[in-house]
Amino acid sequence: MIGFSATTSPHLLAVDDDREVLDLLVLYFTKQGFRISTATGGDEMRRQIAGETIDLVLLDLGLPGEDGLALTRYLREHWHGAVIIVTGRGDSVDRIVGLELGADDYVTKPFDLRELLARVRSVLRRSAPAEKPLPTATPARDVVVFADFRFDLAARSLHAPDGKSVALTSGEYDLLRAFVLQPNRVLSRDALMSSIHGREAGPFDRAIDMQIGRLRRKLEIDPNQPALIKSVRGAGYLFVPAVERK
Repeated sequence: MIGFSATTSPHLLAVDDDREVLDLLVLYFTKQGFRISTATGGDEMRRQIAGETIDLVLLDLGLPGEDGLALTRYLREHWHGAVIIVTGRGDSVDRIVGLELGADDYVTKPFDLRELLARVRSVLRRSAPAEKPLPTATPARDVVVFADFRFDLAARSLHAPDGKSVALTSGEYDLLRAFVLQPNRVLSRDALMSSIHGREAGPFDRAIDMQIGRLRRKLEIDPNQPALIKSVRGAGYLFVPAVERK
């Protein structure tokens, strides 16, 4: 689970079978004030996240023995921290699948260390703990109810109508937060991308579509016939349920 605080350096885990890459990441991020551990494969990664408080995993896809996409799926099913895929695979299909499986961002090799640092900081800001002050548009202890779901914005928790907790990635949390703060208003892909990643969507960028699909699977009775998050052709997405603020 994400567990860093304002007084604790964020703890990264770099997973890569290239020792030179790991040494470079350790040297650079240590100088930037981060704690960083390393793993060279899936088994070592699982031991690290089970035994340490890790805030973010930098995950290579081209690992021997166990594919990085399978590890991304494992992390999303068994762990709630942030994931940035860092890989030499430039194929857009891998990027889309990685995002659809729940990665918070995707960086291709060779990467600029300063850009990777900026992306890590951006994802960690979105994954900040509950005690971090939220923007003034959202009261610090705000709880909203929609379609019998209970969404605590401060605690970053979502409970289904049956009371069960629904795990959200940091991107899914940001997306749902944007929707509940602006219900019954069409939000463009650029607006949603900006609220989640701090940038506009490119013409071939399907990150928002992938995250909308994942969020629908967690909220909708039938994700193929969505009743809560509607697509508006050529305009964006519309969050239609009534939102009550507690």
